[in-house]
Amino acid sequence: MTNPSSETASAGGTGLNRRQLLQWGAAAAVVGTVLYLTFGRSPGVRVLRYSQPMMGTTVNITVCGTSDDQCRHAVDACLKRMKPLAQLFSTYVADSPVSQLNRHGILTDAPAELIEVLELSRKISDLTDGAFDPTVLPLLGHYRHLQQSGTLPDPSVIAETLHLVDYRNILIEDRRTVRFSRPGMGVTLDGIAKGYIVDQGMNALRGTGITDAYVEAGGDLMVIGTRQDGNDWHIGIRNPRSDNLEHMDTISLSNRAIATSGDYLQYFTEDKMVHHIIDPHSGFSPLQIASSSILAPSVALADGLATATMVLGAERSLDLLESLPECEGYFFDKHLNKYSTKGFFS
Repeated sequence: MTNPSSETASAGGTGLNRRQLLQWGAAAAVVGTVLYLTFGRSPGVRVLRYSQPMMGTTVNITVCGTSDDQCRHAVDACLKRMKPLAQLFSTYVADSPVSQLNRHGILTDAPAELIEVLELSRKISDLTDGAFDPTVLPLLGHYRHLQQSGTLPDPSVIAETLHLVDYRNILIEDRRTVRFSRPGMGVTLDGIAKGYIVDQGMNALRGTGITDAYVEAGGDLMVIGTRQDGNDWHIGIRNPRSDNLEHMDTISLSNRAIATSGDYLQYFTEDKMVHHIIDPHSGFSPLQIASSSILAPSVALADGLATATMVLGAERSLDLLESLPECEGYFFDKHLNKYSTKGFFS
């Protein structure tokens, strides 16, 4: 059995304990159209593969179970958990909690899931000296306008907007109310929410008794157990300058998450020098890294670190990851030079 293709196939002072961060991140039915459905033929093992559009990408699920009904039930539970979360975190859904927060600057009775993701975002921001910052939404608005106007944002406009970018100005009160300390701020959780949603989907799937499965959305994925043949899951890592998915670097994974960020996923200029990942300190896209793939105990943590390491660059990222238990990284720079932590391929 082969897993569905994917991209990885795609400064604060809080006294952060890195091992606690990893444990925190790791903690972290509506069925749509079936795009393809295949049952395995090995004796005693049934395999269900399912794909569905969600979150602006495609969610791919592979489940190994003892019966067809068990596999279907597991996929149903996974999607039932993921789909409402995709709506909750979307900035494109007008009445989503995130949209309401951005519109009013305050959100009362915030969903527990939003509080959880904002708290994890804060921890990753602290850990990476602000390289991960969900308050870059006002900056992204200027770059998205580029797609319509065909011109780069004025540096003076970027400089003026930077005063709105600081994750420390997101205030959480009594774990129920979220507000911004400065008018005009906005948040996007695109750099972490997809990973969190995959984690939650996998948790729901596990709750049905499944021990061998793969859940992936746009290159952010978690695998548990093994494939139908008893081997670890094989994950391909795409060359950021090639569409050839037949010749990729591969790793074998079990009970682990991986996420990839890259300049080739959403870009505003053809040379990919201006793209959807923005350095919160400068207001511009980072210039060194073309793609960053992160292994971690949870997809949310891997997702946030993949975004942050795009900003930090290879050297600082390698130093950071070497200090984090159970986290590894693999990077391509703009010239396709490769960098990895010692344990990424082991």
